[in-house]
Amino acid sequence: MEIYRLTDGFPDLERYGLTSQVRRAVVSVVSNIAEGSARKNKKDQGHFYQIAYSSLMEVACQLILSVDLGFMDASIHDQLKLNISEISNKLNALYRSCY
Repeated sequence: MEIYRLTDGFPDLERYGLTSQVRRAVVSVVSNIAEGSARKNKKDQGHFYQIAYSSLMEVACQLILSVDLGFMDASIHDQLKLNISEISNKLNALYRSCY
């Protein structure tokens, strides 16, 4: 939800660019966690957790770009970076539990 609120403030020119891309990546993170948790096979679960992690790294990259473009303050990015780190650690634990 934080990303949706944040990207509401991005320039209108970015509606179909960076705004859309970062929102899709965030949705991909949670969607792949949900799909992975519904799988019975550990290997399948791990696959979806790996995709979720990749999408999270995509979000991290896009947020750096958002700061570089002046769409977001560095202080907001610093807080989001902590959140991304925490989610990353949890995803890695989920992935490791599958192997």
